[in-house]
Amino acid sequence: MTEAIINLETVNPIEFFGINNNKFDILKRKFPLLKILSRGSQIKLSGQPEEVANAQVKIGQVIKYLERNGHLSESYFSQILGDEETGETITEDLSGGNDILVFGPNGKVIRAKTQNQKLMASVSEKNDIIFAIGPAGTGKTYTAVALAVRALKNKAVRKIILTRPAVEAGESLGFLPGDLKEKIDPYLRPLYDALDDMLPSDKLNYYMANRIIEIAPLAYMRGRTLDNSFIILDEAQNSTDLQLKMFLTRIGPSAKAIITGDLTQVDLPKNQRSGLGKATRILKGIDGIAHIELDESDVVRHRLVKSIIRAYDKEQNVEDELEEKKFQERAAMYEKNRERFDQRNSK
Repeated sequence: MTEAIINLETVNPIEFFGINNNKFDILKRKFPLLKILSRGSQIKLSGQPEEVANAQVKIGQVIKYLERNGHLSESYFSQILGDEETGETITEDLSGGNDILVFGPNGKVIRAKTQNQKLMASVSEKNDIIFAIGPAGTGKTYTAVALAVRALKNKAVRKIILTRPAVEAGESLGFLPGDLKEKIDPYLRPLYDALDDMLPSDKLNYYMANRIIEIAPLAYMRGRTLDNSFIILDEAQNSTDLQLKMFLTRIGPSAKAIITGDLTQVDLPKNQRSGLGKATRILKGIDGIAHIELDESDVVRHRLVKSIIRAYDKEQNVEDELEEKKFQERAAMYEKNRERFDQRNSK
């Protein structure tokens, strides 16, 4: 049996333990074989030596992160400690480094938090088109917007163009109040939210008023040549084959583009097929086009989002197996009927 005491003198204990000890409860769930007690700004660990040592390392990483950033969400706290179901853990260098994407208002630091987000940042230096595909909450859009803002600040591009297909996700666009812009703005709200995090409001308003930053529905891209720009097509799974081809052929010689999407959340009408799957398939292997696949390990929203994604994926696998079984049964029945038909004709 080993004991260890960890001091939290360099960080705010409330940030470490969380409101109503929410984060501390996560810590205890992550290390069920340890006895973990909190005494003011100290944590006492008791248990087997290897368990205590592992917990010390993980808690040390949390402390380093808090020393550097001052705040840590429950979701990221859980990710640093490791996933209790799969054992996955963040391998980020918590001492700082090249994960910084851009500095937001009041010194806010926008970072690539996961390996695939870092990969997005890395490949954007060498590729002009990036497909970033993955489930909700993996930071696809946020990371893409951060890269675009960084390029604008570094004068690598002259403008940012953010676009989305204005597709109804179960609601009727026509019944929304207001003119066309007011009807469409809710569909583009996630892009505004990301920009609000990264630019002071006065500068953002200036950029928007002078069309240095442009946010528009995908249909508005038709007929344009988008050059000296950083272009983001968000929610690309809701674009048709023709729309996606139209967008990709708008890109000028001095432009960069990131296409983000989640193939499990297609909102197109049943008689229309998403063009994203086809585009990622036929454009693989082309020099200058990179493909990043994000997964549940990249989820940076609430810690339950990862479990929700797993549950849906599991259910989808069950449904796929049932469909495959039905197909095999129909194929066997067809083959049996064909043999009977052949036998009858041979007589």
